[in-house]
Amino acid sequence: MSDADRLARNFADLVQDDHEGRTGIRLETRALAHAQHALDLQAVGQASTRVRHRLYYLAAAFTGTALWAAVEAQEPQRAQKHLNKAMTLAGMAGSSEMQMRLWGHASLLALQQQRMHDALAAAEAGRRAHVCRSDAFYRSLASARLAGILSAMGEKTAALRTLDHAEKTYDRADMGEQRPAWMSFYDRAELNGLAALVMGRIGRHDEAEARLYRTLALLRPDFHRNRAYYTIHLALAQLAQGEGDQAVNTALPLLSKGSATPLAGRSQSLLHQFDRDLRKLPPGAGFVIEWQDRLAEGEKEL
Repeated sequence: MSDADRLARNFADLVQDDHEGRTGIRLETRALAHAQHALDLQAVGQASTRVRHRLYYLAAAFTGTALWAAVEAQEPQRAQKHLNKAMTLAGMAGSSEMQMRLWGHASLLALQQQRMHDALAAAEAGRRAHVCRSDAFYRSLASARLAGILSAMGEKTAALRTLDHAEKTYDRADMGEQRPAWMSFYDRAELNGLAALVMGRIGRHDEAEARLYRTLALLRPDFHRNRAYYTIHLALAQLAQGEGDQAVNTALPLLSKGSATPLAGRSQSLLHQFDRDLRKLPPGAGFVIEWQDRLAEGEKEL
């Protein structure tokens, strides 16, 4: 059990690295190495069923982090491979909570590939997990994720109803209960961020903007990756309302050399989307010229 405890602390460290933006292939590789170590321990000495289940749980947790890193980097083939293995390990651990986490990642992976019905099925499977019936906190997260998929499918009424359920359920959750390290990201800031994505997808960009301001105000200082991600969404929401000057002012700090987290994966794709949308505006606008100049400088540095 002491070996398992050390692995659990290592898992918490990897989760924190992800929050701070130290993601990508390095995080993915480290997570897989830890997962293999957890499986190697199964073959060493005598261990109780409880210890073996915990080792399978940790192997699933680390593989799930590798899956998340691949999803974040938009590497679907690697992500699918990690998903298959992680689901098997979570089943061997008998962990509904870990399966719920993996269904959430599976849903995002399918969404990235525009496999909308698979994304919906995965999100629904996550909300059906036993842990969501026993803990309102998990049920809130699963519902917020499902609302995001429904909004991406154009199911406006169902998305808003599901989001409302996520928010009401969050208010009923016991915040003092101890939960695993991977759930540490889910708080009021993240709930507002997920709600903002729903609002943006159904065309309510003013509400998305308001939610994103709340997210960025509440977001913990060390959550650099999420801050960059939601800042780009804020710029996109402003641009969608015709506030091009304000949108550029929002997005420009992300191009700075001093930015806390170099953009990659999903955030980089969003930045490219912002650039494409901005180029649809009249090219002579001063803020458009400033953006293009600063973007070109950043690309030269890379």
